[in-house]
Amino acid sequence: MAYVANDHYYYPSAGMSVTACRVKRVADVIVSLLALIIFSPVFLLISWLIKHEDGGPVIFSQERIGYGGKPFILYKFRSMSVDSESDGKPALCQKNDSRLTRIGRFLREHHLDELPQLWNVLKGEMSFVGPRPERKYFVDKIKAINPDYELLYRLRPGLFSKATLYNGYTDTMEKMLERLRMDLEYMRTRSLWMDIKIVWLTAMSIFMGKKF
Repeated sequence: MAYVANDHYYYPSAGMSVTACRVKRVADVIVSLLALIIFSPVFLLISWLIKHEDGGPVIFSQERIGYGGKPFILYKFRSMSVDSESDGKPALCQKNDSRLTRIGRFLREHHLDELPQLWNVLKGEMSFVGPRPERKYFVDKIKAINPDYELLYRLRPGLFSKATLYNGYTDTMEKMLERLRMDLEYMRTRSLWMDIKIVWLTAMSIFMGKKF
């Protein structure tokens, strides 16, 4: 089941009023555009470092499942070797993953690999705060255990997430299911104030060097 989703319709049961959702979308557009401009020198530096290390592509793109259950292309700075999934089988990134490049490990530890998703936010495929988007391969595995995952299709995926803040990266099915529980809790209780709090706490955690 895929939910009908477009920029002119919001789900009342998704925890926020239509007005709040519109305010959130306007804020997403303004802040993501400003951030892309402000961080453009950082983009150039990271791009040079990645290219200089192994000559491979700078941007990694991957299909994820997003708003309305529709696929979209998510962008990241490439943090792994070019042949990291050469066998064609999707694999989660593990702690101390040998597939990470030297620069990629630093980017991932400090969440700098996520910066290109500002473009996804600007385009409306993502929001600053929401559930982290997942690949269909893993979505199907999660839904086989807990079909409530489909409820998350009511929300735009997020660059920041309450589940990431408190549950960290998901490298096991157990953590994926815990992330789902936290995402559903966020959906029921979300507000503009909560979104601001999640962004602030995540930014401060990254600034203070917290690994998650």
